[in-house]
Amino acid sequence: MNIAIVTLDTFGQKMAGPAIRVWEMASLLAADHAVSVYSFGSVAREGDGFSLEEVEVANFQEKLGAPDIVIIQGYLAQTFPWLATSDFKLVVDLYDPFHIESLQVERFHPMDERHAALDHSVRELNAQIRGGDFFLCASGKQRDMWLGHLAALGRINPLTYEADPQLRSLIDVASFGVPAEAPVATRSAIRDAVPGIGADDKIVIWGGGVYNWFDPLTVIRAVDLAREHVPNIRLFFMGAKHPNPDVPEMQMLRDARALASELDLAGTHVFFNEDWVDYAERHNYLLDADLGVSAHLPGLETDFSFRTRMLDYLWAGLPMVATQGDFFADLIEDKGLGASVPMEDASTMAEAFVRLLADDDDRAAVARRVEEVAADFRWENTLSALVNYCANPWEAADRSLGRREGGALGGGHSIGMLARKAMRAVRETGLRETAAKVRRYVARRG
Repeated sequence: MNIAIVTLDTFGQKMAGPAIRVWEMASLLAADHAVSVYSFGSVAREGDGFSLEEVEVANFQEKLGAPDIVIIQGYLAQTFPWLATSDFKLVVDLYDPFHIESLQVERFHPMDERHAALDHSVRELNAQIRGGDFFLCASGKQRDMWLGHLAALGRINPLTYEADPQLRSLIDVASFGVPAEAPVATRSAIRDAVPGIGADDKIVIWGGGVYNWFDPLTVIRAVDLAREHVPNIRLFFMGAKHPNPDVPEMQMLRDARALASELDLAGTHVFFNEDWVDYAERHNYLLDADLGVSAHLPGLETDFSFRTRMLDYLWAGLPMVATQGDFFADLIEDKGLGASVPMEDASTMAEAFVRLLADDDDRAAVARRVEEVAADFRWENTLSALVNYCANPWEAADRSLGRREGGALGGGHSIGMLARKAMRAVRETGLRETAAKVRRYVARRG
């Protein structure tokens, strides 16, 4: 197949989650197909077995050409409505529920801006859902949410249901993944490399950025409590500056810096990496750590999230401490991968830090369990639904309804269907009552 993947994210030595996901998709699919990646962000590296190219709005349609399959991610369907009406098969990657994310991203903005941002997100998702042939999401819980959206827009209908009563041919799970190869350290990136962090310190790493839906404040307070028992505990925030310039610094990062200074922890027990770690270098940071941590606030974003940084912890064999309420907290509890703690509970998190950092043998046993679970999340496993689709792609079962043009489901009642309904009504209720129903129907339509 000739496959195109389209995204808005930036590609370079430093990449965030959306670009990483596209990169790994392209690498996996390129083993069997001709794959081209197009980005509206900056592109500062070559593809690996696939072409990678920066495009602009004016030349995008010409560059795209006529592939067999197009996979889209992010805000694209409103800008390019022809994506939903072309002859190629359209796969929509819904792993990031950005309409829910916008509730937190815009949280500290004026209310009219918050409403406008949400409306824009929902319009984009509606356009994608009306036009897609096949949809991907990150977890079973996300799939339940997206099934509701699909149903609301008429995509769950007699045709899609008859084609597959479980609707896996319409939407399936394709979560984030980890590389098949275990990471091997090539240098020390934190220990004896960051001023204030020594070779024998106990390092808790915060992978990825600091966004408004996360809760670094509880983690910093937990470190403040834990240092009484583990004086050499060190919290390292791996990426303060996002690699995509379109992503602004968020209020929560500013609050985290302020709290670390207020508690006199900045530069002694809490450290912020002022850049974003190169994708090919991240393993050196992860392998220098003793624990991975993730903390979030209560809300819908948490309920439907799939924290990609947790995959990095799995890949690096890091025991984890995470707040409850999302997919990975449940996995940590089920598989014994560390500790899950109540949200905004610094004392319980501190206890987890102390317990896991104090016993090297116990932490090593947890790390072995983490490595075992990581095998289930290799990219070839998590993206198997997409691989299978691309091997034998299909049109959405309801394309004949004009779904690609965004029209109403079925375009209303056909003459034949109305006639059949009238005949049934005559048999069941008689001619007089049927005639009254017809008059009422005509009056409503008029």
